[in-house]
Amino acid sequence: MIKSWMVIGAVAIGLALIGGALVPNREWFSRLRRPQWLTFEAAIPFIWTFIIVCGAWSATLIWENDPGSRQSGLLMGFYLLVELAILAYTPVMCAFRSLTVGTVVGATGTLLGAILTVLVFPISKWAALLLVPYLIWSPIGTYVTWEMRRLNPLSA
Repeated sequence: MIKSWMVIGAVAIGLALIGGALVPNREWFSRLRRPQWLTFEAAIPFIWTFIIVCGAWSATLIWENDPGSRQSGLLMGFYLLVELAILAYTPVMCAFRSLTVGTVVGATGTLLGAILTVLVFPISKWAALLLVPYLIWSPIGTYVTWEMRRLNPLSA
């Protein structure tokens, strides 16, 4: 029998792989100036991988709490929405060649993640805790993009 964590994990990882393959204008983004203090850029793919795994684990805890219920189904949709917001950041920003668009997408994802955390907290404190890495990292990534606007005014 297929376990819920397998399905949730496969969807999360599959979407991340597809989203990563759909990035237009990568060269535009790679040429942009970054803040001098951004010394951890090489770690960013590992950070996001950790966040996606934590999100999938959180979703699994919520699903297992009440499998098949309407509430669990709606929350799975919200988890999907948050992941799509995460994955939209780079392709949408690069498609528009706009750091402002990236900042808006990042901030939207942060807001959606905060709402999801509030919604799952009463159901499972552990599921909410697993969303904390995203709630910490997403504003950092959004701030980096905001700062890059100042350093790259023609791409703002």
